[in-house]
Amino acid sequence: MSDDSWDIAPPPFNADSALQTMKRFARDQRVLAERSEGWLMGADVVLKLAIDGATVKVQLAKRPARTPEWDTFTLKSATELRKLQDEIKRRLTRWKDDE
Repeated sequence: MSDDSWDIAPPPFNADSALQTMKRFARDQRVLAERSEGWLMGADVVLKLAIDGATVKVQLAKRPARTPEWDTFTLKSATELRKLQDEIKRRLTRWKDDE
């Protein structure tokens, strides 16, 4: 009998919980301020979060601007959530360096 074939499924994705996790993450970055239209860096909206059925729809600015170009992400798993958090950190670091 082989022990290397584990049949452990990841926990089901909970969009409400993931949305709260993303909001907490954004607040923890300390450079983003939450407003009704999304998350601001200075006066520019750079992040938008919304529930879309069983997923979380995320819009992340390619760069801060009054009318930014958006990259759109759909989170369907905890893995995708962590990857997006890493991408947000990278962009925030780059944007701060560009100031």
